[in-house]
Amino acid sequence: MTHMSDTARDYSRANAERFRRELHDLLRIPSISTDPAYAPDVQRTADWLAANMAELGLDKVEVMPTAGYPVVYGEWLGAGPDKETVLVYGHYDVVPAKMEDGWDTPPFEPVEKDGKIYARGATDDKGQLFIHVKALESYLKTAGSAPINMKFLIEGEEEISSPNLTPFIKDHLDLLMADICIISDTSMRTIDEPAILHSLRGMTYLEVEVQGPSENLHSGLWGGATHNPAVALVEMLGKLYNPDNTIAVPGFYDDVVPLTAEERAMIAKTDLTEAQFKQSTGVRAVWGDTNYNIRERISARPTLDINGLWSGWSGPGVKTIIPASAGVKLSSRLVGNQDPHKIYEQIKAYLESIAPPTVTVNIKLVTTGKPALFPFDIPEMQAAARAYEKGWGAAPVFTRGGGSIPVVAEIADLMNIPVVMMGFGLDDDGLHSPNERFSIEMFHRGIETAIVYLDELAQL
Repeated sequence: MTHMSDTARDYSRANAERFRRELHDLLRIPSISTDPAYAPDVQRTADWLAANMAELGLDKVEVMPTAGYPVVYGEWLGAGPDKETVLVYGHYDVVPAKMEDGWDTPPFEPVEKDGKIYARGATDDKGQLFIHVKALESYLKTAGSAPINMKFLIEGEEEISSPNLTPFIKDHLDLLMADICIISDTSMRTIDEPAILHSLRGMTYLEVEVQGPSENLHSGLWGGATHNPAVALVEMLGKLYNPDNTIAVPGFYDDVVPLTAEERAMIAKTDLTEAQFKQSTGVRAVWGDTNYNIRERISARPTLDINGLWSGWSGPGVKTIIPASAGVKLSSRLVGNQDPHKIYEQIKAYLESIAPPTVTVNIKLVTTGKPALFPFDIPEMQAAARAYEKGWGAAPVFTRGGGSIPVVAEIADLMNIPVVMMGFGLDDDGLHSPNERFSIEMFHRGIETAIVYLDELAQL
C-alpha cells in the first residue's frame, strides 16, 4: 500500500473524535423530508453539508435547487484527467422520529453509549455518507491531494422516493460524469461479515378492482345468481401461482438472468436455515420455489405479493351483502433484467385473460422501479473487496439485496457506470425505527476502508 493512504489513515485516527463531533452536529438538524413543517431544517442541513465540504477543500461546492429539496454537490478533481473519477451518492434527509415512538433519548440529540451513536439518521444515511467526506479530508489535509478524483451527489428526498433526482441527473450529466459510483446506505449481519451488494430488486406495483353489481345487494334476494366480485377476485388471485409455488403469469421469468454456479456459491455463504427464518419472521414454515435456497428466494428471485385486500363488510356483527366491488394491491419484486413496465403488461394481460365474464376488471399501474445487477468480478468490485480486507480487516461477501433502491438502477442506466454498494451499517441498526444507531467502530473502520478504496481504484 502506498505511503499516501497510510498517512491519511493515521490522520483519520488522530481526528476520530472531531469527526464524530461534526457528525453529531449534522445529526442534530431534523432534516425530515416527509413533513413540510421541517422544510427549513432540510435546507439548513444542505447548507451545513456544503459548508463542511467547502472547508475541507472541495471545489465547486454548491447547494443546487431542484423542484423539491436541494442537491448538495462538491468535487475534487486534482488527481488529473488520466485518473478515475468516483461519484459518491448519499442522502441527508431522514424519516420522522419522536420520543413517543419509543426512543430512550431525544432522536435529534445524538448520544454515544455502548459504543454506538444513537440518533435519527445515524446509519440512514448521514453517518454512512459522512464516511466518504472524511476519507477525502484525510487525504487533502495530509498529502494535499487524493489518488483519484471525487464528486459528491447528496440529495434531500431519498425518504420520499427521490421524485426530483432523475431529472436532476439528466440535466447535469456532464457535471456528474464519472467512472464509478459508490453508495453507502446498506448494512451487514455482523461487524466481521462485511457485505457488498451487487444486485437490488426492482418493483412493479399495481391495483386491481373487480366491479360486480351497481351497488351492494341483499344476499338473500340476489345471492346464488350474482357472481360475487369478492369471490371472482379470489378465484383470479388463486391462479397467480402454480402448484410448485412458481408464478403462473406467462412470460414472467423470460428476462431473469440465470444464477451462475459461482453466484450460488457466494449466496450460500449467507443462507438462512429454516429455523433462523422461522425465528425472524414468526411463520410456521418456509414457503416458495424449492429449486432455490431461502436466501436466493428472498434476494435473487422475483416475487408477486398481495399487499392489501378489501371488499364487503368487515365491521362488527352481521351484514349480509353481496359487495358491489372488491380490490387488491399487488407488488412484484423484480430481478435483472426484468423490465417493470413489461411485467405490468404481462400481469395485466394474464388477469384480464382469467377474469370471469360476469364482472368488470380495472387494473392500474401505481409505481415502478428498475432492478439493478452488476457482475461482482469487475475490477471496481474486486478493488472494493481488497479495500475491505485492508481497511476493515475482513473479506466481504458479495450479496444481493432483496429490497429496492431505485437510484442505483437510474445512475447505472443514465451514466452507464457500475455502482458499488459499500454498506457500513448493521442489519439491526434500527433504521426507520426508534433508537436508530450507528457503531462508532464501524464509522471509523468505514473511513479507513474508504481511504484504502480510493488507493485501490487508483491502481486499476
